[in-house]
Amino acid sequence: MAIDARLIEWVAEAMAPLGRVTRRAMMGGATLYCDGTIFAIVTADGGLWFKADAESDSAWDAAGCERFSYAFADGRVGVMNYRRAPDDVYDDADAMRQWASLGLAAGARAPVRKPRKRS
Repeated sequence: MAIDARLIEWVAEAMAPLGRVTRRAMMGGATLYCDGTIFAIVTADGGLWFKADAESDSAWDAAGCERFSYAFADGRVGVMNYRRAPDDVYDDADAMRQWASLGLAAGARAPVRKPRKRS
């Protein structure tokens, strides 16, 4: 499946008052950045997931937003610090900015990863 370019365009349009949204390809999906800070991912199945952390978890829990998880070939399940976007972000720019701002704040708080050295 290809990523939903219209969804990414909508996110960029709704987020324009907060900054410029860019994307990078990621395992069949895309990682979204606002002025260089990671705040969301879009999966190949059309899912929008906002970055989360311990500070924002209570807001995501209160809204019933599930954690991003994935299955390994051996049956184990992995979890990442992303939460499914609430339904109202798909048609309400204010809701998009509200929830994306939580992701943006979590992205700003995240430790900066050093690039891996290639051998």
